[in-house]
Amino acid sequence: MTAAMGTLIFLSTLWFLVVVGAAVLEESGAKIAAALKGRQNVPSPLRLSVTAGQSRSRHAQPRGVPVIWRAAA
Repeated sequence: MTAAMGTLIFLSTLWFLVVVGAAVLEESGAKIAAALKGRQNVPSPLRLSVTAGQSRSRHAQPRGVPVIWRAAA
């Protein structure tokens, strides 16, 4: 009887894992397949940043580090 209960618990756990795995693949299977092929599934939205009064972006310079160390990095 113990072996029958153990088998029943094992098979029900296995069934549960298959159901959960199928739900995960249904939700994100296309994303996973696209990632494995090396391309994006959904094109990224166009991102524009508009700032008033600033025509060019400022690049932050590292501070407190000698110029020689900056060039080496």
